[in-house]
Amino acid sequence: MTLATPERTGSAARPGRRRRRLAPWLLAGPFALLLLTTVLIPVGYALYLSLFTERLTGLGFDGPRDVFVWLANYGDVLGDPAFRESVGNVAVYALVHVPLMLGAALALALVLDGATVRLRQVWSLAVFLPYAVPGVIAGLIWAYLYSPSIGPLDAVLPWDPLGGDGVLPSIVNMATWQWLGYNMIIFYTALRTVPRDVLEAATVDGAGPIRTALAIKVPIIRPTMFVALVFTVIGSLQLFTEPLVLRSFTSSVTSTWTPSLYVYEAAFISNDYGRAAAASLLLALASALLSALVMRLSTRRSR
Repeated sequence: MTLATPERTGSAARPGRRRRRLAPWLLAGPFALLLLTTVLIPVGYALYLSLFTERLTGLGFDGPRDVFVWLANYGDVLGDPAFRESVGNVAVYALVHVPLMLGAALALALVLDGATVRLRQVWSLAVFLPYAVPGVIAGLIWAYLYSPSIGPLDAVLPWDPLGGDGVLPSIVNMATWQWLGYNMIIFYTALRTVPRDVLEAATVDGAGPIRTALAIKVPIIRPTMFVALVFTVIGSLQLFTEPLVLRSFTSSVTSTWTPSLYVYEAAFISNDYGRAAAASLLLALASALLSALVMRLSTRRSR
C-alpha cells in the first residue's frame, strides 16, 4: 500500500476546489447573459438616447444633428400635458382593474378549490381560455362587440362603450376578460398546496367554507397574491394593446392615451427618439418603485 503524502492530497484537492468555485459562475452565467443583453444594454442605450435630441444647425442643409441636451428631454416629458393625462388615465385604469381582476380571480379560485373534480376541470378550462387568445385578436373581438353599427353591446349597455366616458370601462373589461383566467390558475395552484390537515382541523372546529377560505386559505397564499399584484400593477402601467386596437374604432382614444402609446407616438410617428427614451425610462422607474413598494408591503405583512 502507498500512503498519500500531503503534497499529493493537496494537489488532488485543488481541482475539486476550482470546480466548486466555478460552479456558481457557470450556473449564473445564462441568467447574467440574458440580463445583460435584454435589460441592462437596452436600458443603457435608452439612457444614452434620452440625453440627446435632433436639431437643425445653420441653414439646415446638412440635416438634423444630435445635440446633447442633458435632462431637457425629461423636463419636456414631465411638462407635457399629454403625458400627464396619459399617466392619469393609467392610474384610474389601475385603480379599477387591479382590485376587480385580482378579487374576481381569487373568488373563482376559492370556488374551484372547493368544487367537485368534474366541475373544477370544466370551469378552470372555460375561464382560462381567453388567456390563450392573442391580445390583438381579443381587442378586435371586443371592438366589434362594442361597435354601435354591428355589435350587440351598444344596445344593451346603459352607456356608450366607445364614448368618452365609457371607453375606460370598456378597456378594463377587455383586460379583465383576458387576464382573469391566468391569475385564477395561479391562485388555484397556490390553494392546492394548503395543508389538508389544517383544513380538516378547521372543519372539525366548526368553521364553514367561507370562514375557512378567509381565515386559513387566503392568509396562507398571501405571498402568491402579492406576486400577482406586482405583475398586475406593472402590466397596468404598460397598457398598450387594448387602447391601440380601439383607436381605429373611436376618437375617444388618442395617440397618447397611455404612457406606452405616448412613447410609441414619440418614437415612430414624431421620430423624437430622445423624448421617447426619456418617457420610457420614467415609465420603467415608476414600475420599479411601485414593485419595490408592493414587495416591501408584502415582506412586512409576512413578518
